[in-house]
Amino acid sequence: MVDEIDARVQSDFFRARTRAFFNELLSLFSGTSNTLLPYDEVKEKLHIGGPIYRGVRTVEVGKIVGSVNRYRDFDRTFLPARNRLVTRWTQVDRAFYKDIGLPPVVLYKVGDVYFVVDGHHRVSVAKEQGQEFIDAEVRECKVKVPVGPDLRLEDLEILGAKVEFLDRTGLDRVRPEANIEFTVPDGYERALEHIAVHRYFMGLDQKRDIPEAEAVAHWYDTVYHPIAKVIRDRGILSEFPGHTEGDMYLWVLDRQHFLHDQGQELAPPEEAAEDYIRRLEQAPELSEL
Repeated sequence: MVDEIDARVQSDFFRARTRAFFNELLSLFSGTSNTLLPYDEVKEKLHIGGPIYRGVRTVEVGKIVGSVNRYRDFDRTFLPARNRLVTRWTQVDRAFYKDIGLPPVVLYKVGDVYFVVDGHHRVSVAKEQGQEFIDAEVRECKVKVPVGPDLRLEDLEILGAKVEFLDRTGLDRVRPEANIEFTVPDGYERALEHIAVHRYFMGLDQKRDIPEAEAVAHWYDTVYHPIAKVIRDRGILSEFPGHTEGDMYLWVLDRQHFLHDQGQELAPPEEAAEDYIRRLEQAPELSEL
């Protein structure tokens, strides 16, 4: 029986390494990242707080997508990326076949995903053996933006910009229901500029200093939300897969500025959105303005 188990664990590791090799080739050909998400980079970009101990929980293995300190030893699907992992990996795999209980892994929870602090081999073997759940000591880290299992390294730049936007504006406090998303890298920076200009003209109109939180709320209520509502009500986003209401808000504002430069009077936000959508339905190249 021992010989049979030894043969199985060696075969399992060979199969896992082979799959990891082909995953790496696919990653090279497709130009997509195949590495686990590095916790330190995610923490820096998304301004993560915590962690707070949440106790031992049963965690969905598919939501474990990153590592605190061993993200180069395993690929994105937690297959072993190094031959030197064979000894520890096969020891854990052997324990699986012998039904030997192992301690819970230790995970950081960020949004809806998890990063391994301790127990990388246990997670790797669990995935290879088709386990859907694993026992874990969970420490939860606070984050301001949604983080799901499909998070990629290349997404961190825009997500980090969103966190910076929320930190600077406090929009998530003054308007908790708001969820502004851009797919363009400078979208949040441009929105910050819009808010600054809006605050300046509010001050001129009202002849007083406008608190930043008041300006942010007023910009959202009178500029962004009316445009987003028209976009949502007209269902125009279905014609532009991969784009967001935030992207179209920028297009509407760009169109307004273009018309203003041509000497035309600026329309209220919702009218500008309606006019833009009518023109867009007739000439989609307007989205390039």
